[in-house]
Amino acid sequence: MKRTLSLHIFLLIALSTLCQVHVTVGSPDSWSIQELAPYVGQTVEFDVPIVVCSNSSRLVVSPWRMYVPEGQGVSGSSAYTTASHINGSCGFTLTGVSEYHRCGEKIYHLQAYVQSTSELSFVSGEWRGNTRVDLEKGIPDVGDYRLLVCGFNVENYFVVNYGSLGARNESQHQAQREKISKALAKINADIFGLVELEQGNEAIQEIVNDLNANLPGRHYAFFHESSAAEAFQKADYVYDADKVEPIGQPSVINTEVQNRKRMVCFREKATGEKFIFSINHFKAMNTGDEYRRVNEARAVVNFYKTYHNNNSVRDNDLLVMGDLNCHAFTSPIAVFTDNGMIDLHRAFHADSSYSYRTRGGNQTSYIDHALANSTLYKQVTGMAVYHINSDENDDYNYKYSSDRTMFRCSDHDPVLVGLKLDSTLSGDPYFSGDNFGQDSLTFYYPYAPGEEELNPKMYFDIYTISGFPICAPTPIEFYGMKPEEHKKYYTFSSDNPKLPDEIKRFLPLPSGLYVIHIYYNGNVKNHKLIVR
Repeated sequence: MKRTLSLHIFLLIALSTLCQVHVTVGSPDSWSIQELAPYVGQTVEFDVPIVVCSNSSRLVVSPWRMYVPEGQGVSGSSAYTTASHINGSCGFTLTGVSEYHRCGEKIYHLQAYVQSTSELSFVSGEWRGNTRVDLEKGIPDVGDYRLLVCGFNVENYFVVNYGSLGARNESQHQAQREKISKALAKINADIFGLVELEQGNEAIQEIVNDLNANLPGRHYAFFHESSAAEAFQKADYVYDADKVEPIGQPSVINTEVQNRKRMVCFREKATGEKFIFSINHFKAMNTGDEYRRVNEARAVVNFYKTYHNNNSVRDNDLLVMGDLNCHAFTSPIAVFTDNGMIDLHRAFHADSSYSYRTRGGNQTSYIDHALANSTLYKQVTGMAVYHINSDENDDYNYKYSSDRTMFRCSDHDPVLVGLKLDSTLSGDPYFSGDNFGQDSLTFYYPYAPGEEELNPKMYFDIYTISGFPICAPTPIEFYGMKPEEHKKYYTFSSDNPKLPDEIKRFLPLPSGLYVIHIYYNGNVKNHKLIVR
């Protein structure tokens, strides 16, 4: 009897697999899982990659990554409306997957049995990207920098007063310590701006000791405080004293919350160039407290206006980083952008950047910010988020795990900014309109005489007209040059030696209409590509 039942089940599965239906996913503005209703009881194959959006007690997947709407656009905008629609209408549960998968992983050619419009059972598919193996290869590209700056919320790093925050006992603390130390060593930044440190010297001293032990040749230092450790958080700096030196002690801005907004000027020893670094941890993300975060943002901007004119500083370049506890299109961030600062997440990665995911939630966003004023922006070689934490299982907690890798050492991802102080950028990229082919597209960058070696930092990505990404934001490295025209060329084709292999595999592009985005100089330029 058992054999007969097993055989019947096998035959049903086999038949459902043979009777596959190809599901065509439409525009992100209108497609919904309700369109799966006619296929309940059948096996379907999706014509687009499906992305993991949540991986706690179950896998929630969607044709698109789910983002917090306030991180995509202002309320009422098309970007905000699209994000809201995707979050409410495009996700479904995928059962039958036994292996661990991180958020952001994609399933190509997903075949699944439709239990209902909200639940599908995995049959087959090719998993790609955003794995731990990918991340262990090294930090993401932030250009040809001389200084690497990292902003990182280390999630209640307490070493003395165990209580409701952070580790509960010494054993849990040592687990947290090992994970954090591995993450910081992997990042290997010249300057770290850290938040959610325990006040006093003990916590930051421990971090510095571990960095110096794990990175021979580095000589990290920190700013000593006279006060004893207390069970409260602070923001502070760790820096390689061989690479940079501070101009005096950091200034503390205590508007709204204490010890969580600091500003200091660093001098690069090799060049003598300076920049001002503001590390921050704004008031917790409670809806009714946004006015307090607005006050904090104003306090940082106003303090800078006086600080940068100090006789010992005399430098305009400003970098603001930290956990600001608000999304990109909210009032506190508008305080910075209205004062001429550039959101580096948007400048380098448009709408695809994220650093945090609410526990148990499907949506990502970035509340860990990096903003540069216009003078410093010209000296930024790149910005990226190192996704070692936010894409891990929500239910994971270092306090109760034997895992001692760097992954999920915090609930926030570290944010990285590359600087080449006193470098300049000029010009704008242009497309060559006469070279739009099926697998070839050329655009160029004009340069002034004497700037022949200049390689400006730009990125491109490509989307279908329906909004599906063909490739992630990819750095542009110019390789063709016509001195007589003062132009440097880049060709999107398989014979371009600078085109990454992961992009070449998408060529030739199928016939259709595409949108190409160029990220450059704080702007996103959109161009249509027609492939005939």
